[in-house]
Amino acid sequence: MTSDQNLALYTKLSGFRLVVLANRFGCETDVLRKLHERLLEGLEAAAGRIRTIMALERSILAGDDGFATYRLEGETEIFGRFTITLLDELDIDFDTHEYRINGGDWSSALTADHTGVDIDYPELIALTDDELGSLAPIIKDITRETGIAVGASRVSYIRCPAS
Repeated sequence: MTSDQNLALYTKLSGFRLVVLANRFGCETDVLRKLHERLLEGLEAAAGRIRTIMALERSILAGDDGFATYRLEGETEIFGRFTITLLDELDIDFDTHEYRINGGDWSSALTADHTGVDIDYPELIALTDDELGSLAPIIKDITRETGIAVGASRVSYIRCPAS
């Protein structure tokens, strides 16, 4: 992206931050307040990445830092994969049959008894627009206008009927 595009993106992120702050005052539940707080943290982190990218661009133009080009490449790549996670995050290692929730300890998905070995991972279930309330259209706008994915899912341990 060019400096102008980064500045425009930074401005959009700042504007969305203000919208989420204003929307937070209407929260009626602790869950909705938590979702708003996590979205604010994510928007601030994204804006921080953009500030870093713009500083590296200025450093390259000024010729101050010989490694700025490489650092800029890395920061741009990281930002390209940036995602805001509002509720739960699930990591699964299919090689070891382990999973972890929200960066916690790894747990085994293997269980064994006299009938054999069973592998049962939890799954992520996306929150509905009703569960997100007034935050749903804001999240859609953020993703559409900035390209930043916003994940709002919760972990479910529901087993299939055959288990």
